Amino acid sequence: MKKMFSVMMLLLIATAFVFASGGKEAPSPADAAPVVEPELTHEELVAAAQKEGKVVVYATSSRIAKAAEGFTKQYGIAVEHANLKDFELIEKITKEGEAGVVGADFVLAQDSGRLVGELMAPGYLYNYVPPTLKDVIPADMQNPLQVFAINKVFIYNDEYVSESPYTNIWQFADPKYKSTLQFKNPFQESVNANFLTMCTSPQWAEKIAQAYEDYYGKPIELTTPNAGYEWIKAIYQNDLISGTSDTSIAENVGIKGQSKGNTPVGLFVYSKVRYSTTKNLALKASMDMNPFSGFYYSLYALMCKNAAHPNAAKLFIEYLFSAEGFAPWGADCGTYSANPANPVQEDIDFPFDVWKPRLVAENGDYCFEHRAEVEEFLNQYIY
Repeated sequence: MKKMFSVMMLLLIATAFVFASGGKEAPSPADAAPVVEPELTHEELVAAAQKEGKVVVYATSSRIAKAAEGFTKQYGIAVEHANLKDFELIEKITKEGEAGVVGADFVLAQDSGRLVGELMAPGYLYNYVPPTLKDVIPADMQNPLQVFAINKVFIYNDEYVSESPYTNIWQFADPKYKSTLQFKNPFQESVNANFLTMCTSPQWAEKIAQAYEDYYGKPIELTTPNAGYEWIKAIYQNDLISGTSDTSIAENVGIKGQSKGNTPVGLFVYSKVRYSTTKNLALKASMDMNPFSGFYYSLYALMCKNAAHPNAAKLFIEYLFSAEGFAPWGADCGTYSANPANPVQEDIDFPFDVWKPRLVAENGDYCFEHRAEVEEFLNQYIY
């Protein structure tokens, strides 16, 4: 009897403990405490990395090859790198993480929504900010760690005009400008889908609603959840030209000798303005659009939980913020280091602090939670 009573008491205590803790199950990897590691000085990190002798990185940028050459030359550490598409990297890290396989030591990737929701939340990747750069990198670019920002802006053909004819994004929904705007299919590039998703966020939907009132002189009447959705619907219904690559869109917009009707314009990477000289095109950015002149996305450097060479990975991440590490990307316009000390090409570009307030930024959490809804909405107008 006493034995049965003891068992019952233990069960009651266990039940009380469950209720006291809110009835939660065992914590998932996403609930686990963040990885805490000792902070090494730069010299200590170099020594530890060189002992490891190698680093493995998966990247969505082909320029990782040039960066790897520079890193090896500077530190004598071998680099194994794989250049993957967004979805390939997500799938590879997910499979390796689920299986506990040792693969990459860190990744250099874009698409904040999927990185945050599919790779960081389950614990396959984690954030690391080099201690030497915590006071250098802007706070809003540290978690997740953004190494480079890349902008896509409204760029028009300036052959016949001295200044941009486009000052408000609602012009692209106006029948007067039908078939004028060109934009790469968002189902073919994740960052484009993320941009449209961010347009539906409360912050940007409010600004888009005000831009509508500024343009038309009356408040917007909604037929969709908010003004962001309304703008997306309106530009596609106004015969937005959906392209397959930013390069071809830039060529279509910038070719000289077009008719003097509506000025062609596209939303594509700013780096293509170099075609003004290399391909004799007429391309210039609309810098002051209401309420935004485009958007930017980032390349994120994130550590892999199962890294075999963690110190070499941390050293490579630190290296990417140096002038030498940024060089493969900084050799072109339209890419901006999160280290403000790394300059841009001033003859053709502007510092990122000029661009940033003019652009829509990604929020990984919002994109992960809402992109599927926006893509379902887009299906009505693209296909």
